[in-house]
Amino acid sequence: MSVYFISGIDTDVGKSLVTGVIARTLRDKGVNVITQKFIQTGCTGISEDVLTHRRIMDIEPLDVDLYETTCPYVFTYPASPHLAAEIDNRVIDVEVIHKATEELESRFEMVLLEGAGGLLVPVTRNFLTIDYIRKYHYPLILVSSSKLGSINHTLMSLEMCRLYKIDLRYVVYNEYPDESEEIKKDTITIIERYLYDYFPKCNLLRMPVIKDNRYPALFVDWRNQ
Repeated sequence: MSVYFISGIDTDVGKSLVTGVIARTLRDKGVNVITQKFIQTGCTGISEDVLTHRRIMDIEPLDVDLYETTCPYVFTYPASPHLAAEIDNRVIDVEVIHKATEELESRFEMVLLEGAGGLLVPVTRNFLTIDYIRKYHYPLILVSSSKLGSINHTLMSLEMCRLYKIDLRYVVYNEYPDESEEIKKDTITIIERYLYDYFPKCNLLRMPVIKDNRYPALFVDWRNQ
């Protein structure tokens, strides 16, 4: 297994940035890493999140991007995957996504698979994102943030990981928008305590606010799966 699934506590918490920064860090260390987007909505052509990954990695789009391997499903309407697929009169087959991931695994040392929204986002009317993570036994990287409300969303996401027995490896605390040092410190303390109690093997990483396209190093131990 050389795949990490990257999900968030909500939409717009920085999953694409975190995915790209981890990929960039591993690439700089000589790892042959690729990113993949689970499902993209509100877009046409190449997944806009995959293009964000490539920009952060400082590389051009790859052949696997052009032939949709890194994002088998792109829908035009900006909505949850299940609704976006219905609006486009298409059907999501999760095996199509999984086979694309397997193809990437055969060509790269590591695959970072970015989800769409949070853990409970519906893929179909009766299948959630967290069902997909559990179905294929992917280790999870969960992205949190410093925005107001993140404590609630983070703890609910962690509770779902407990309920579904998800292999949670990392929580990444994205310091953006970094509006309150007090909130940031308190939120990190609460997350650390929860992980200590329920996920003692999970690592908490912090990603500082990115300025002037200066990307921090954000390393995950891809060999220790």
